[in-house]
Amino acid sequence: MAEPIEIDIWQGEMAELEVDALVIAANESLFMTAGAAASVKRLGGADIERAAVAQGPIPPGSAVATSGGSLAAPYVIHAVGVGHDRIADPVVLATAIRSALAFADPLQLRRIAIAPIGVEHGAFTAEDAAGVLVTTLLAEAPSTPIEGIVIATPHAPEVRVLGDALRAADAGSRVS
Repeated sequence: MAEPIEIDIWQGEMAELEVDALVIAANESLFMTAGAAASVKRLGGADIERAAVAQGPIPPGSAVATSGGSLAAPYVIHAVGVGHDRIADPVVLATAIRSALAFADPLQLRRIAIAPIGVEHGAFTAEDAAGVLVTTLLAEAPSTPIEGIVIATPHAPEVRVLGDALRAADAGSRVS
């Protein structure tokens, strides 16, 4: 039986976290123009975006990995949970999260930070996105080498919603 994965919720700038990879919401073209993606590009350098765009476009439900540029995290995983059509499809969102987690084995990721994917353009409510994120992480992450996950957001209301989702899943979360 796999060891339980530690899941923490953290309010702050995810690009500053010292983890093995940052998982950010991406658009199909992989340009890093908003939210956590824009912050990662600003702090880690434009080479992250150039490397992502060179691998695109990709369909919703997919993910690509790039280097972390000058970030503390050596990798950035760009996950497309919502397409240009802005349709909130929980199956596509869960598939994008699974696609991101699939990089854990080849990149030997032990600790990742993930942003709440799907809320960046209002496609999902924070509650719906948190439910899909938590459910997918709890179901999929134990089959990877990942030992710890930080769900990171700069927004206090999302911290509360994510904490509620983890408590509802009885995941033993920590909100910091």
